[in-house]
Amino acid sequence: MTEFARIPYPLSDTASSANCGQVWLVGAGPGDPELLTRKAWRLLQQAELVVYDKLVSAAILAEIPSATERLFAGKARGQHSLPQEAINALLVREARRGRLVVRLKGGDPFIFGRGGEELLTLAAAGVPFGVVPGVTAATGCAAAAGMPLTHRGLAHSVQFLTACLQPGQPEPDWSHLKPGPQTLVFYMGLTLRARISQRLLALGFAADLPAALISAGSTAQQQVVLTTLAQLPQVGEHLPSPTLLIVGEVCRLHAMLAWWPGARQPGTPVATSVATLPVTACRAPV
Repeated sequence: MTEFARIPYPLSDTASSANCGQVWLVGAGPGDPELLTRKAWRLLQQAELVVYDKLVSAAILAEIPSATERLFAGKARGQHSLPQEAINALLVREARRGRLVVRLKGGDPFIFGRGGEELLTLAAAGVPFGVVPGVTAATGCAAAAGMPLTHRGLAHSVQFLTACLQPGQPEPDWSHLKPGPQTLVFYMGLTLRARISQRLLALGFAADLPAALISAGSTAQQQVVLTTLAQLPQVGEHLPSPTLLIVGEVCRLHAMLAWWPGARQPGTPVATSVATLPVTACRAPV
């Protein structure tokens, strides 16, 4: 495939200028470039400007043609290369110059990605836009680590939560979380793992409930640390971001289902520490 036609259908309401370009909000997935959708890859080949965030892996950035202009607009805890308002204004400005802009975000842009905020700005400015979903970190990292988020007899529901709070933002109400056959997935959970452990234990979650930290999931740098809810604050200091936290009985399945080839040579174990969770404790499916 060497030529890429402009996408012919309307993207949103009529733009304020006939010469206005368009902005595509694209999910880059958890890190493995082969998890990009075909549409995401095609747009990366067409784009005149790619505005990308910190969670986009180097392997995915390598898929962008070398002649394409790139702009880093990443955020880390307490450190923003560009404030959100400046990113919003940049997207509007570049589209109004008639350019095809890809706003590239790790995971899925509508799951803790602030994608809706950026699109509201574009809609208010009359800039055409579109959305390409991506494989979110919860499903991508769990799959790579061999941890099905739902499993008969272990978890009949799953909740996605964020552990990243804005400065001055009150702590969320934890009371809606109840012990039971479910899986909890905390995005950006590494820094606040001690608080998460404390709050869940106070709500009656079992001290020996399995938990897993997955760093750089779906990439060759993937690391998986197995532990329990009570031990969670004492592990994971060595892990780099981004790190996903999974809490629930499904973490036990990692011992049997770990398969990710990017993190190991065939026949060798996945990088795992604190592997104190007995496989025999995993209840049989019902």
